[in-house]
Amino acid sequence: MASIFTRIIQGEIPGRILHEDDVCFAMLDIRPLHPGHTLVIPKAEVDHWIDLDEATATHLMSVAKKIGTAQKAVVDCERIGMMIAGFEVPHTHVHVVPLASMANLDFANADTKPLADALDAMADQLRAALA
Repeated sequence: MASIFTRIIQGEIPGRILHEDDVCFAMLDIRPLHPGHTLVIPKAEVDHWIDLDEATATHLMSVAKKIGTAQKAVVDCERIGMMIAGFEVPHTHVHVVPLASMANLDFANADTKPLADALDAMADQLRAALA
């Protein structure tokens, strides 16, 4: 069965896609730890990031850096953080998160009901910064 991320990139489930290429895609997280929280996801369904081939792992980091640079331009934050946890979905995904503090990396503090309009506006701003 395809992961939820594969289903999103195939258009079966909606998602706010910010970037897509042959290897990966990036989209806003629907439970953001901080506004602008983005996931960078390989198209290949690999559960654990250490099992990615070297080229894919390197590419994900390159895209994460581009996303982080766009976030820094758009979001009022102290830093841009990055995390790979892998407990939520068995498909590698890199969390790229604007940070005001370390608390922004605690999933207990995630916004479980963000406003769709706010997510749409953030996606538009980040896409413009990526262009």
